[in-house]
Amino acid sequence: MEFNGFRGRLITADHADYDTARAVWNGAVDRRPRLIARCGGTADVAAAVRFARDHDLEIAVRGGGHNVAGTAVCDDGIVIDLSAMRAVSVDPAGRTARVQGGALWGDVDRATQAHGLATTGGIVSHTGVAGLTLGGGIGFLMRAYGLAVDNLLAAELVTADGGTLRAAPDEHPDLFWALRGGGGNFGVVSSFEFALHPLGPTVLAGPVFWAAEDTSDVLRFYRDFAAVAPDELGTVVRLGTVPPLPVIPEELHWRPAVAVACCYAGAVEDGEHAVRDLRRFGTPLVDLLSPKPYAAFQSGLDDTVLHGWHYYWKSTDLTGLSDDVIAVIADHGYRAGSPRSYAAMFHMGGAVGRIPGDATAYAGRDVAHNIVIDGVWLPDESGEHATAESAWARRFLQALQPHRAGSVYVNFLDSDDDTGRVREAYGDHTYRRLAEVKAKYDPDNTFHHNKNIHPA
Repeated sequence: MEFNGFRGRLITADHADYDTARAVWNGAVDRRPRLIARCGGTADVAAAVRFARDHDLEIAVRGGGHNVAGTAVCDDGIVIDLSAMRAVSVDPAGRTARVQGGALWGDVDRATQAHGLATTGGIVSHTGVAGLTLGGGIGFLMRAYGLAVDNLLAAELVTADGGTLRAAPDEHPDLFWALRGGGGNFGVVSSFEFALHPLGPTVLAGPVFWAAEDTSDVLRFYRDFAAVAPDELGTVVRLGTVPPLPVIPEELHWRPAVAVACCYAGAVEDGEHAVRDLRRFGTPLVDLLSPKPYAAFQSGLDDTVLHGWHYYWKSTDLTGLSDDVIAVIADHGYRAGSPRSYAAMFHMGGAVGRIPGDATAYAGRDVAHNIVIDGVWLPDESGEHATAESAWARRFLQALQPHRAGSVYVNFLDSDDDTGRVREAYGDHTYRRLAEVKAKYDPDNTFHHNKNIHPA
């Protein structure tokens, strides 16, 4: 099979690489596309979109393939696969980076850190740049430098008619606004341009762990600690078991624990002052906060969320950490059946909250924390854990219901049972504005295999 203008690689069901090519990060997703078009550049992407439109094929778009809902692959359609497009070009003088749409955050961190620069990315290095950015882009650097979308300067994309255009503040500004949080609804982004900031290469970063029975005390302390933390300090709370990483004593592996992971976007000595009280609180099981290369820190969690494991997520934004919220988190955080399941809570605010709410399509500017509840189990444990872990995540979310901020991070929405929450991710006003942009650039809803926004 071939089509006009396509110079990439076509993979069909009879190809030896088909099963590998259709696999995504979430091993619970098992879909069989008719065709996988692995693109080598923007021209290939445009050719693939035109072919799909001409043959009325369902379209899925794959960047890093990391979305928990598995939207990067579809049944009986075409996957427009950008995974071979991973180039990163850095302009150190201008402090910008041009990043192809199939790049992973590890690619970006390695290229930018060679110049002592960085931009806000995910907390796992094998996460795709495209999906994380288009949904907003939260990470350790967001309190200092804003979300990934706040650092997006321009994007090149292929539209639903197979044309190409550049979206930037002065070119298609309505589309540029929508791309900054509205997901993959408006086209296939073949490259991004990001602003960079001086960082590293050595930063003060790492987690501190406490025993699970100390969770309520730790969270009450953390509430006050986070409220006065400098913008340079990014923190993520994790509840689950201690992962079996080589840097952690073996006797602690799989022990239930609460952790506060930190990354200080500034001088190491300033970071040591900022985390001093955290490290002194209570009796930590292990303290891994130390100076280390930023790129190494960013990949430190990679082996705790491997490709091919099965995942089920639930998430919500929180207005704060009241005693009642802390009680719910401490009560439900360790009830999962699988030792790989966990909950993670991101401290928002800082630069994220200072940007006007209507400046981008990302809507969670005024929330204090975001929590994601991640059911995780191995492929051969599907019978044992699939139902139990999914039920745990849903019960945990339900218990948080009275304390939710009324919004949710769109990148943390799972599959079918979260479809109705897309509007919640944006609020009515932003959703209506996104629907108007959708009607202008994709009136037929060609790109709908995503967290879909229907054309107005």
